[in-house]
Amino acid sequence: MPGFDLEQLRTYTAVLDAGSLTAAAPIVHLSQSAVSEQVRKLEERAGQVLLVRTKAGVHATPAGLRLLAHARRILALSDEALRDLRGVPLQGELRLALTDYFRPRDIAGLLRRLNQQYPQVRLHVAILKSGEVEAACARGQFDLGVAMHVRAPGAAPRAPGVLLRREALWWMAAEGLQLDRDAPLPLLVLPETCALRQFTETVLIRRRLPYTVAHVASGVAGLQLALAAGLGVACLNESALAPGVARLARAGLPALPQAQFRLLSGAADNEFVARAREAVAQALA
Repeated sequence: MPGFDLEQLRTYTAVLDAGSLTAAAPIVHLSQSAVSEQVRKLEERAGQVLLVRTKAGVHATPAGLRLLAHARRILALSDEALRDLRGVPLQGELRLALTDYFRPRDIAGLLRRLNQQYPQVRLHVAILKSGEVEAACARGQFDLGVAMHVRAPGAAPRAPGVLLRREALWWMAAEGLQLDRDAPLPLLVLPETCALRQFTETVLIRRRLPYTVAHVASGVAGLQLALAAGLGVACLNESALAPGVARLARAGLPALPQAQFRLLSGAADNEFVARAREAVAQALA
């Protein structure tokens, strides 16, 4: 049985990364109608619906998420094979900074895959807050960085770097947690310098929803533990959903936007960094 078409898989991943067929079209150098046709043929080949289209954009069905994971591996392997056959190895030392919100359950495996694909690249990885990632890249302390951006209500658009991934923000709590509707929302947060904390509190204040800071964790891992322990509620990106934690559907909580993870370059953007940026984008998306 013939497998999937690589260009259809590439278009499909671009659509989910960009958030819509329209936004994906210039990325894959196709018209919107051609992107739609590529997705239709892919769904026909898969025998299942892969995307749900809404006015706000598109999101993957459960089958679509499974295919997306396969597609990223297939495309990365295809690109690796091409580089290998062309005899152009990537080698050097790469300083990479990551926000701890970025795919916390998967990041170790993603970095291992990057190391296996590019054994001649020596990785130096640091986990920092998004603001620290941006500042350190601007100072040239890192060659590349991954930072999370959430647009606060009323804020001007600000999108440095290259879009790597979009994720929904969710209200999360321990599975089965019962909240007192008459009491302030027990909010679990990171320190005040955390941009996501600032966004969350701004949203609650604008909606005039009473809350209290029930716990301050030092990082996302600590926040996940506090959530699983039932200490309160937190706003987190979807890939930070951890065992013992569930999406919280509570009437009255404000709707949340998508977060963007963007790949930033440091001050020294030479040929090695440019090629490494492409490799990191493929490996971490």
